[in-house]
Amino acid sequence: MAAGLNPGDDTDGQDPYQQLQIRSDASFDEVQRARDRVLKTCGEDAVARAKVEAAYDAVLMDRLRDRQSGRLSAEAATASRMEREQGEGAASQTSNGPAALLTRFRNFSLPAPSLKGSAVVPDLTLVQGQGLVVRLSLGALALLLLLFAPQTIELLLALGTIGLFMSQIRRGRRPLGSLGWSVLLLILGLVVGALLSVAVAGSGLPFTVEQWQSLPALLLLLAGTLLLA
Repeated sequence: MAAGLNPGDDTDGQDPYQQLQIRSDASFDEVQRARDRVLKTCGEDAVARAKVEAAYDAVLMDRLRDRQSGRLSAEAATASRMEREQGEGAASQTSNGPAALLTRFRNFSLPAPSLKGSAVVPDLTLVQGQGLVVRLSLGALALLLLLFAPQTIELLLALGTIGLFMSQIRRGRRPLGSLGWSVLLLILGLVVGALLSVAVAGSGLPFTVEQWQSLPALLLLLAGTLLLA
């Protein structure tokens, strides 16, 4: 293989294999050890060390030309096979390691969201079955507490708003839209209740101003739990 070298591969035109004191079929590890050994003998002589490095580069280039032309020694072929097997083993380990997890994560895609309830105006559909019975029962209880336990008004409005939000979620509406409509109905009911409380003020009707003001809001929230989807 040394015969394939150009005379310009080394400054003295000397065979790089002779400079490294190795055979032409030496393995890569032997080439490495030879270079280190010869460099130690050069001491601090920069010129000598440069010649050794040039010889080492020439040997590597010669091996590269042999590989490209298909002239591989048995040891070189064995080394190539071992490198290939090690690469396949590393790839197999990677398939079960953190890199594989990252790959799966990059390839992971969320399912397409449902378009149900995506419109600005929700669908008006009456709840059926057991859901209707539960909502009517809780609504009736809330109205009784509003009329006969006015100290629970704030709690009832808060629970009614949360109940309307959860009802829309369970019926397939998106969270942001559900929250918006729950707050909107609460505010609208309080505004109507404020007007109603002003209208009945001084009329001698029973119940407090807070009860009259909260009644429309609670009724609107109950209607929302029965109809909004």
